[in-house]
Amino acid sequence: MVEVAVLFVIKKIGIAVACETLKLAKPLLGKNSELQMALPVNMKLIKDELEIINAFLKETGMKGCNGEVMETWIRQVRRLAYDMEDIVDQFTYLISEYHQREKWASVKKIFKIHHSLFSLDEIAIKADIINKEVVELSKRIGRWAQPLSGENYRENYNPAVYYDSEQQLYHPGHDHSISDNELVGIDKNREILINSLHLEDSSLRIIAVWGMGGLGKSTLVNNVYKNEALLSNFNCHAWVSVSQSCKITDIWRNMLKEIYGNDNRAFDAASMNSAELRVELAKILDKKRYFIILDDVWTADVLFKIREVLVDNDLGSRVIITTRIEEIASIAEDGCKIKLEPLNDHDAWLLFCRKAFPKNKSHICPTELNQCGKDIVEKCDGLPLALVAIGSLLTLKKKSVKDWRVFYNQLIWELHNNESLNHVEKILNLSYKYLPDYLKNCFLYFALFPEDYPILRKRLIRLWIAEGFIEQKGACSLEDIAEAYLGELVQRSMLQVVKCNSFDRMQYLRMHDLVRELAIFQAKKESFGITYDDTHEIVQVGLDSRRVSVVQCNKGIQSRICPLRHHTFISFDTSMVLSSWYSFIFSGSKYLTVLDLSGLPIEDIPNSIGELFNLRYLCLDDTNVSELPKSITKLHNLQTLSLERTKVLNFPQGFSKLKKLRHLLTWKLLNATYRSFHNWESMKPFEGLWDLKELQSLNQVRATKIFVAKLGDLSQLRSVSITYVRSSHCAQLCYSLSKMQQLTKLHIRAINEAELLLLEDLTMKNPLEKLELVGRLSEGTLESPFFSTHGNQLLQIELSWCQLIESPVEELSGLSNLTELRLTRAYTGQQLNFCGTWFQKLKNIVLADLPEVNQICIHEGALCSLECLHMDRLKELRDVPIGIEFLNSVKEAYFTRMRSDFVRNVQMGKLNLIPKVYWSTQGK
Repeated sequence: MVEVAVLFVIKKIGIAVACETLKLAKPLLGKNSELQMALPVNMKLIKDELEIINAFLKETGMKGCNGEVMETWIRQVRRLAYDMEDIVDQFTYLISEYHQREKWASVKKIFKIHHSLFSLDEIAIKADIINKEVVELSKRIGRWAQPLSGENYRENYNPAVYYDSEQQLYHPGHDHSISDNELVGIDKNREILINSLHLEDSSLRIIAVWGMGGLGKSTLVNNVYKNEALLSNFNCHAWVSVSQSCKITDIWRNMLKEIYGNDNRAFDAASMNSAELRVELAKILDKKRYFIILDDVWTADVLFKIREVLVDNDLGSRVIITTRIEEIASIAEDGCKIKLEPLNDHDAWLLFCRKAFPKNKSHICPTELNQCGKDIVEKCDGLPLALVAIGSLLTLKKKSVKDWRVFYNQLIWELHNNESLNHVEKILNLSYKYLPDYLKNCFLYFALFPEDYPILRKRLIRLWIAEGFIEQKGACSLEDIAEAYLGELVQRSMLQVVKCNSFDRMQYLRMHDLVRELAIFQAKKESFGITYDDTHEIVQVGLDSRRVSVVQCNKGIQSRICPLRHHTFISFDTSMVLSSWYSFIFSGSKYLTVLDLSGLPIEDIPNSIGELFNLRYLCLDDTNVSELPKSITKLHNLQTLSLERTKVLNFPQGFSKLKKLRHLLTWKLLNATYRSFHNWESMKPFEGLWDLKELQSLNQVRATKIFVAKLGDLSQLRSVSITYVRSSHCAQLCYSLSKMQQLTKLHIRAINEAELLLLEDLTMKNPLEKLELVGRLSEGTLESPFFSTHGNQLLQIELSWCQLIESPVEELSGLSNLTELRLTRAYTGQQLNFCGTWFQKLKNIVLADLPEVNQICIHEGALCSLECLHMDRLKELRDVPIGIEFLNSVKEAYFTRMRSDFVRNVQMGKLNLIPKVYWSTQGK
């Protein structure tokens, strides 16, 4: 397997020894010892040797050489790579600081500062030692691996062997496959699959069944294949297992053998070359109605090559592919794509009991084992492969609560070590093994999050960027590249999307429980990271681990965890004892890149934070911090500073020196009910804020005359929230905003509810996706050039405290791509009408605190895509909206803090067509 730690440090060394970096380093290196001057050469030699080691690891991993000698050697390589990463970080920091100080002509000062952290001498000595160690490592594997292999490595090397042996684990007919009478929860998908085979369309149809490993894709398709291949008038049929390492000639050869069956006299496939196989297959399939299964397809390239022989002969031929990757499944038409999901709780329990109690005709779980059985099933998280394997194993165990509870408590250990179960791990592990190199670190990062934790897309992307996992590609921003990586992990069935926003952009994600266990195991094995949880006696620890996330800390962080190597510290336990981590973080973890202490009862940040020279991500959300120390201005690598719902509204002098800041997020919550115009207080713009040219997000900042004038200089801004806006600011604000080409999200809030926002001259070079306006709007704002030119690009709009006399609904209905609409204290009239074909794409609508509205009318055809309806505090509305029966697409409706007579009408059954309805009366 490719060693991600080695790949990562190779990339970092490459940046450190690049021409531009060395040019900056030349003055510093040229004044010192011979060893220091040789530092770049030593770093390059280390990089070259690590590249060879990485290539060697890739080949041995594909071959399956995973013996104890190899594992020990890989651990040594990894430890050395991490040591080298620390040296590279020191070196780049030293160069950066040198040039910072040179600008101010205080060269003497830099050496004083560096003396307290590290010296160039120290870096050069360590690099020289590592250079010798890496050479010794290369010799060491030659001494020990060669005798063990017994023969020449190259003669032995066959990358297909290892993969194909794993492929056989879930080929139909494997001992752990499910028999037809045990199939559970597949009726709907089986019906869709069979119907796809019997479509009247006589053209060739490709049908795709996709989903994560272990969901039973091959089992479902095999069940249909056995029953349909002969019964549906197909002239020939073939089941071909495709693997990542399979050559196209092997696939075509196997397809021919399957089609001919036992009659091999007609041809000699073994002697045919690629061109001959292709011609032979095309000739056969041209005249037959064929039914072919392509099982476990991993790459689009292979699929396109296979398609070359799949002749569309207008005879009603059918091809089914199974894959873990959505991109592969997209070759099928929408009506012929079947995505498999984990089993629901009922079906999962049914399948488990059928395997665990096969001798019992009714497959009933004994009452005393019921709770333990439920716990085991819950851990499987609906994965049929795990349910079948674990259920089958439990048939061999004594039916006692004690034995079953012991098994449950060591279930994860069993999955890794029990030969009867480790095929489950191997099948899931294939998805990780064949991830592209650039996604491996991204995947392992999920091991740091608690079980079932909904992970916010924005947060994850910022963390990945801070960690250095995202490489620049062309003109795309790092955030866009990271989001594409995230989408690729979802498409590969490695992640599950929990929630999307109204225009189907991922918001929250989670990882299947067993896939998460795989990530945790792999992260620990590779010293990538550990999760600290002392709920049980045994705590996962690793002295070499680079990252620590604290899920539960009841007893204080144990001294066994060494902070010296840590690059990441994230706390999810908001009740953690402060004394246990304070010195642990700020004095021991010199190389920290990510520090997330959100939710902890912190009031002060020590001045020593300035020594965390590598820090790129600092999150103090929901803490009691009210002031940042002056030393924070030393964090020149800082990219993300998040201070949401803290008390920090001012920044130390010199904060504008943090030129790498990409996301600055700070505001103080004043009113948790969000009913006041002043729900929160925002930061005051500091001198030089407009010089932070890499800023992408700025949330929230008060408007001042100079800030509004300088705002246009922040050309990379994508999201900005501006508060305390006065009428006198608006002309300059509109001009500054018109210069911004990247902006997609804009929030403007007036200084108070009486102030008029004069935004009728607003124009934008780049169409906005989200717009929030809070405050009185000047007449004609909704008919302004902005709305007439770019309004159709808006996806979400929120109007609050606008006090409009005329209903804004008609004007807003012209925004044809709008997917979310929020009106809060935006309108003082009595009626809201949604006419004709208005808001065809709207999915979410929130109508809140409209004090005079007493009637809402929805005409047939309006809001035809609406999925979520929310009304809040409409104190004059007595009855449900007229025409609400036309909203056939609504899945959930919320009526909160409404009149009691309105709630009575809801309870009378006027909303029976909506699956989920929630209501509450005023004052509750």
